[in-house]
Amino acid sequence: MSQELEPRIPVLPTLMTAGNILCGFVAILEIFDGRHLAMTTSVDLNNYQHYHYAIVFILLACLFDALDGRVARMGGTESPFGRELDSLADIVSFGVAPALLVHDIVLKEIDTPKGLGWLISCVYLVCGAMRLARFNCLAAADVKSSMKGFRGCPIPAAAGVISSLTLLIIWLDSTEREIGNWKYALAGLMALLSYLMVSNLEYPSFKAVNWRTKRSFHWVLVTIFVIAFTVMNWHWMPAVLFVSYLMYGLVRPWVSRKWRQEIEIEAETVEIDPEMETLALNGDDDEESRQQQQPP
Repeated sequence: MSQELEPRIPVLPTLMTAGNILCGFVAILEIFDGRHLAMTTSVDLNNYQHYHYAIVFILLACLFDALDGRVARMGGTESPFGRELDSLADIVSFGVAPALLVHDIVLKEIDTPKGLGWLISCVYLVCGAMRLARFNCLAAADVKSSMKGFRGCPIPAAAGVISSLTLLIIWLDSTEREIGNWKYALAGLMALLSYLMVSNLEYPSFKAVNWRTKRSFHWVLVTIFVIAFTVMNWHWMPAVLFVSYLMYGLVRPWVSRKWRQEIEIEAETVEIDPEMETLALNGDDDEESRQQQQPP
């Protein structure tokens, strides 16, 4: 009986999710290495090499997270096992790792009131876990609804916002640009992201994007340009993209339906009137019954 209940594990999507987990774990190791270096040597904290590596692995985990679901849908291998494993990976890569990262860079310097930085990190982590649990419950209850979008800011996007802005802060510090106390805005942003993850705001999932998606020549050209420009300006362009996605969720209720379909690349569906569908089915049944009544 137990063998019959054993889940069948899809190989390729599971490998993508495993890559997500490994990237999150390596990011955590790099954060601890950076903390150890700052505590045991006289090297100034502006030597952010280990934190750079941590951010790269968190962003790489975002890539793996985007791929595993698409690989599963393309192969028709979506399963409850994959959904649960993906959530476990997400809490490591997009919950624990970003919370530790921001705590080391910014939050540990906030000591008024005492323990505020530690509290912000904990709230972010707990809200991220609650957001993942709610997503799994909603997806199990209504799979089709979960394909259309996300309720609340997805935790990979929240981690992307935090990591990319931290990368921007490190880059500004390394180029001797004075940002002063502006870096403490990251603490407020982390608190905002904690709320947005458990809110009822709708965010697009872009799950309709696949190898069959077709768009105009200009749309494809702009996409290529954005990707190339992001690679060339990797210090600050990821922050622009992730923050744009975050802001889009806030203004989405006021965006027209036509613009939503264009921005979110929704799959084109044909709506069928239920009454017409019923009449068509009845007509088919009548035609079939007449054919059966005809003599051979």
